[in-house]
Amino acid sequence: MKLEQIIASTCRQKMLLSLSKVKETHITKLVRTINSTYNEVRRNLEILENEGIVKITLYGNMKMVELQRDNQKTGKLLKALISLQTNAS
Repeated sequence: MKLEQIIASTCRQKMLLSLSKVKETHITKLVRTINSTYNEVRRNLEILENEGIVKITLYGNMKMVELQRDNQKTGKLLKALISLQTNAS
């Protein structure tokens, strides 16, 4: 998937910005933080996971999500999102 397609979703934008501020978070907490629905977040997390941008780890019944900071796409996406935020201000 092209970076433009990844960043096209406002839900994914919010998720990436939120994940950039923490090492790891529970998916339900991410849903509350970005004010979305579990299904929408889960669907977008699958896209990001397939691209290698996030990693989802299961600890018992808890699903935790972590931004894969060593992925080049992740760095480019975060740089673009920060730039968009700065230009919008």
